[in-house]
Amino acid sequence: MFTLMTPVHDDSYPTNPSLLARLRNTEDDQSWREFNDLYGKLIFGFAIKAGLTEDEAQEVVQETLIAAAKHLPEFQYDPKKCSFKTWLLNMSNWRVQDQLRKRQNPSTPQPAHLRRDEEGRTRTATIELVPDPAGAGLETIWDDEWKKTLLEAALARVKSQVDLKQWQIFDLYALKEWSVKDVAKALGISSARVYLAKHRVSVLVTKELKRLERQ
Repeated sequence: MFTLMTPVHDDSYPTNPSLLARLRNTEDDQSWREFNDLYGKLIFGFAIKAGLTEDEAQEVVQETLIAAAKHLPEFQYDPKKCSFKTWLLNMSNWRVQDQLRKRQNPSTPQPAHLRRDEEGRTRTATIELVPDPAGAGLETIWDDEWKKTLLEAALARVKSQVDLKQWQIFDLYALKEWSVKDVAKALGISSARVYLAKHRVSVLVTKELKRLERQ
């Protein structure tokens, strides 16, 4: 029942130009925590849906975030060449493929892009920015996780901003898809209040999504 009041564009996610700029400061702990929390969840969900176990997915998360932490201070935001979304997809997908290769042959040497990370040669203007044809089949999974994680982040923030009753109404009606009659009866309120609460919280969610897009 709940639908986004604004479209989620390909690159509309909490790490657009301003957050990328803040992450150039390696001592900005708050921005790095936000980045790790949001993208760690995104990458984990992507890895699981790509067929990995939880342990394998956790490895993908750790390896991808470590590589991203090394590369982001020098990442040049230029959507015409490579969007951040595509850049992070490539980094995540390569590490998913690495885990799948390990299943077949655990003794297989690490791919070149991981060896470069370990050796400290972290110039990302080359391989990290080149689309990986092997990842084309996983783009739909990535897009779904991208949008899902964005919405969850917005909902979580709005939940902390509104009173409990208002959130209960919104949760039951908009998220759990109860009927207006059932929500009103369960909470002892009028139908008009159900509609009003749903509208007010939806406005806040939309506002939060826009804020995340501008970060």
